[in-house]
Amino acid sequence: MTDVRLNHIVQKVNDMPVLPSRVNRIIELTEDPDSTIDDLEKEILMDQSLTSRILKLANSAYYGYPRKINTVSQATILLGFQTIKSIVLASTVNKIMTHELKGYALGENDLWTQSQASAIISRNIAKEVKFSNPETAYIGGLLRDIGKTILNYYVEREYNAIVNKVEYGNVSFSEAEEEILGFNHAQVGEKIAEKWNFPKDLVEAIGLHHTPEKSTINPTLVSIVHIADAITMMMGIGIGADGLTYNFSPFALETLNFNAQDLEDFISKSHDLIIDGDSFDLI
Repeated sequence: MTDVRLNHIVQKVNDMPVLPSRVNRIIELTEDPDSTIDDLEKEILMDQSLTSRILKLANSAYYGYPRKINTVSQATILLGFQTIKSIVLASTVNKIMTHELKGYALGENDLWTQSQASAIISRNIAKEVKFSNPETAYIGGLLRDIGKTILNYYVEREYNAIVNKVEYGNVSFSEAEEEILGFNHAQVGEKIAEKWNFPKDLVEAIGLHHTPEKSTINPTLVSIVHIADAITMMMGIGIGADGLTYNFSPFALETLNFNAQDLEDFISKSHDLIIDGDSFDLI
């Protein structure tokens, strides 16, 4: 792996589009204790496409409200500011994550489907373990593999070398990425999260979701995202070339105080959580 290629990968991160100014403004409003539902609704309504995607997600079976949510203000009252933030981010990154990624053997929409499933499972685990902000876990689960969108080109070129390293070197796909390319997709995702000015605990959760034992900022959050990612892969959701190489980290299991029965229960619950197509189809 040459320094030139490393520089190219870093440059690709630098070239990654920043979050749209309206999305940043909405996130700021959801974090401001003085902002009102009207403030948030006015900002969202300026983007018709974003409005329709928020209402579609708010009405999906996952949120389970018995009556139809017709307005952004209704959605905000029923779901809360933090959930609106999650939905806005999901509807924004959806455009980035729906492309085919040949390097990872992921077809069109596969990464998105996998990421949204991981996000929903992360949120559910966070609620079960009484984590302080389940929506942060949702975002971590959603974006844990966003680095694949940049690393895809390089993985595709070095695919055979990476697969051989996994098969004969007894390492995971992400370890093989790092050995051959100099970066793995989690590290690239961490750089993207930094570029988007995410909080440090969220940056760490994305960067260390395969290696939660390295966490120093928020081991619980990293462990939640790690477990959700592994469950998603075990369920075969949008599975790609690296989908069969994951195991549950003993550190993460210990951090969350999970045993084998807990994992079985979460896998069973996860099937029920992700049956609704409207949670995934944002087009």
